[in-house]
Amino acid sequence: MKIFKEEQRFTQLWLIILLLFSIVVPVAIILNQTDKMTTSEIIISLSVIILAPAIIFLFKLNTRIDERGIHYRFVPFHLKHRFIPWNEISKAYTRTYDPIGEYGGWGIKGGSLWNKSKGIAINVKGDVGIQLELTNGKKILIGTQKKAQAESTLENYKHKLV
Repeated sequence: MKIFKEEQRFTQLWLIILLLFSIVVPVAIILNQTDKMTTSEIIISLSVIILAPAIIFLFKLNTRIDERGIHYRFVPFHLKHRFIPWNEISKAYTRTYDPIGEYGGWGIKGGSLWNKSKGIAINVKGDVGIQLELTNGKKILIGTQKKAQAESTLENYKHKLV
């Protein structure tokens, strides 16, 4: 019995720099206006400015492939793991994709808001994913940073696909 597990978070350097810049500029503006604000206004403003972008670091994508099927959860949007049993999957393989061009970026993307024919993508970083084509015609792409391990595990359960 082979099991694939992966947890991903938003830890890209470009994202951290962008978030730091989005914090530094408003903080500098507020600190420049301290003579016009009360202490509580300053504390509340600084707290909101610092905590709002930091929320993105709470997001994480958990993926598990086992003998039952494929499980995934994108915290905080999925309160519990989503599960797709092998008998609902017609094709499962890894592929390289264009996150922005095909799905509109990272996160939970696609579906009715983007290119419907591609299905949805649940991803955090990179351009490699586990592509699932379901028996009901839907497509789901789950991002991965462990392409070789995902391929090996999918190959192990290939006989379970419909």
